[in-house]
Amino acid sequence: MSDDIKRQKQEIRKRIWRIMWEQGICRFPPPFGRIPNFVGAEDAARLLRQLPEWRKAEVVFCNPDSPQHPVRAFALEDGKKLIMATPRIRQGFLLLDPDKLRGVNPRRATTIRGAFQYGRKLYLEEIPNIDLKVCGSVAVDYAGNRIGKGHGYSEIEWGILSELGKVDESTPVITTVHDVQVVDSCPAEPHDVPCDVIVTPTRVIRCQRTREKPKGIFWELVTEDMLSEIPILRELKRRSGLIKS
Repeated sequence: MSDDIKRQKQEIRKRIWRIMWEQGICRFPPPFGRIPNFVGAEDAARLLRQLPEWRKAEVVFCNPDSPQHPVRAFALEDGKKLIMATPRIRQGFLLLDPDKLRGVNPRRATTIRGAFQYGRKLYLEEIPNIDLKVCGSVAVDYAGNRIGKGHGYSEIEWGILSELGKVDESTPVITTVHDVQVVDSCPAEPHDVPCDVIVTPTRVIRCQRTREKPKGIFWELVTEDMLSEIPILRELKRRSGLIKS
C-alpha cells in the first residue's frame, strides 16, 4: 500500500468515525478503530433481506462485527447456511446450519460467543461455495470501493475463498452501512474487494463498479506475522506449495 493511499484511507476513516460520534448515530462500542455499530442496522438488514441476491442465496458468508449481527440472524431465520469469520480470522471460519439449530434463538446463535457455541469450525476442504458475501465498512463509495477498519481482514477472507474457488467475479458482495458512511470517492488498490450493492437503513444502492474483484491471495502482501496470527492462511499457503511448514 502506498503511503499516500494509506493516508487518504485513514483520513476518511477518521472523518466518518468523528461524524458518527458527533451525530450520535453509532451504538456501543464507540466507533473509533472499528466497523461502526450504526443506528438503523436492523433496518438495513431488513432491506437486504428483500434483495434477489439474498433470496437466491443458500450459503451466506458474513463478518462477525456488531452492525451485521441482524444480517447473520436473518440468514438463520431464512434457512440459509451461515459461514461466519471468527474475529481477526484467528480461528478460521465457522458454519452455522439452521437445520441443526432448531429451537435455538438465531440472534443468540449469531453473536460471536453463540457462533463458537453452536457453530462448527470448518477445515479448508469443508468450506462450501459462497452464494453471497456480506461485509461491514467504515466508508464506501458509489463505485463500490470500500474502506474497512484498516487491517485487511475482509480482503484476506475473500482471498482465501477465492484461492479455494469458493467465490469469483459473479459472487455478490454487499455491505450494510449508515447513510453517512456512503461517500463520493474512496481510494482503492488491486487487492481491495469492491461491493456490488450498498444497503443503508433508507435505500439500496447498486454500485457502478469500475474494477473487477481480485483473484486469489496477494501473497507478496502477506507477512510472517499474518501467517502466525491466521493459521488458516498459513495452511493454505502450505497447501499451495509456497511453504513447507
